[in-house]
Amino acid sequence: MHRITKETLGVGFIGAGDIATLHAAAVRKCPGARLVGLWNRNQDRAKARAAEFHCRNYASPEALITDPAIDAVFILTNLETHLEYAHMVLEAGKHVLIEKPVGMSVADIEEMKVMAEAKGVICMPGHNYVYESGMMRTRELIDNGDLGKVVSAYVMYNIHHPEEVAKRYPGVVRQILTHHSYILLYLVGAPVELCAMKATLHYQEYPEEDIAMVQMRLKNGALAHFCASFAADDHAADPWTVMVKVIGTGGSTRYSYRDHVEIKAGSIHSQTYTAYAGSIANEVKHFLVDCLRMGQQPLSTMADAITAQKLIEAAEESIRSSSVVKL
Repeated sequence: MHRITKETLGVGFIGAGDIATLHAAAVRKCPGARLVGLWNRNQDRAKARAAEFHCRNYASPEALITDPAIDAVFILTNLETHLEYAHMVLEAGKHVLIEKPVGMSVADIEEMKVMAEAKGVICMPGHNYVYESGMMRTRELIDNGDLGKVVSAYVMYNIHHPEEVAKRYPGVVRQILTHHSYILLYLVGAPVELCAMKATLHYQEYPEEDIAMVQMRLKNGALAHFCASFAADDHAADPWTVMVKVIGTGGSTRYSYRDHVEIKAGSIHSQTYTAYAGSIANEVKHFLVDCLRMGQQPLSTMADAITAQKLIEAAEESIRSSSVVKL
C-alpha cells in the first residue's frame, strides 16, 4: 500500500446514525484529517448531521465515493448493507474503515478482504477496543509472560437498552459478542471449543435475545467467559458494566468502563462512559495516521474479523443445537 502524503486526508461517511457523532469527533481530533462529507439514506437526518458536522451532504453514495477529495470512507450503516457499500468503496480504490459487526457472514468478510488486497488498499474492521491503552498493556504483559500462564479470561457487558433502541440491532450475539470475540483474539487467541446460551427477558415485541453467555476453552486449557446483556444495568458496588479481565498464575489485569464515567445521559445510555468515545478516537487516529500516513497494518485485521465471525456463528450453532461446538 502506498502511504498518503497529501497535506490533508479527506474522509467521507456512509451512514449518519448515532455512531457517526463519535466518528466525526474523532476525525476532528485527528491531525491532518478532515471530514469532507457524508451520505445517509434518510436525507433529513443527513442534512441535519452535515450541518452539525460542518461538512457536505452528498446526494448519493456514488457521488461521495467518487469525489477525489475523499481518500477514505467510513461505513457506519446497518450490518445488512456493509458488503454492498464496502464493494462500492473498494471498487473505487478507496480505503475503508467498516464498523462492526463487519459482515453478515464469514463469506461476506472474506470477500471484502480479497477485494481490499486486490486493490492494494486498507480495509480495517471497527475493532475499537484493541486501541485502548489498557488492552495494549494487557497484551504486552501476556506476550512477555509477566502474567504467568493464563488460566481464565472474562469479557462482560451489562448495559440496559430499551426495546425501541434494541430494535436497531440484530440481538446481542451479533451486536455485542462481536466485540467480545475480537478482544479475546487480540489478548489470548482463539478458543478451540465453546458452548452458548441466550434468553429474551424484557422485550415485549422484539424477538431477538437481550442476554447471551458463552463458555470457551483456549488452546492452553484455560477457560474464557463472555456475557452480553441489554436486559439490565449492573448496580453492584463494583459493576460489570463493561469489563475485561485476564487472570494468570503470575498476575492479572482489568479494563473497565467504570473507571471513566460522566453523570449525564449518553445517546442511549443512562450515563456517559467516556472510555467508549475514547476508544473510537484511538481507532480513527490509528487508521488515518498510523495506517494511511505511516503505512502500518491495523492491530486488528480483516483476518481477525473473519475469525471473530466464526466464533459468532459457532455460538449461534451451539444455541441452536444445545451442544459444544469445536472450532
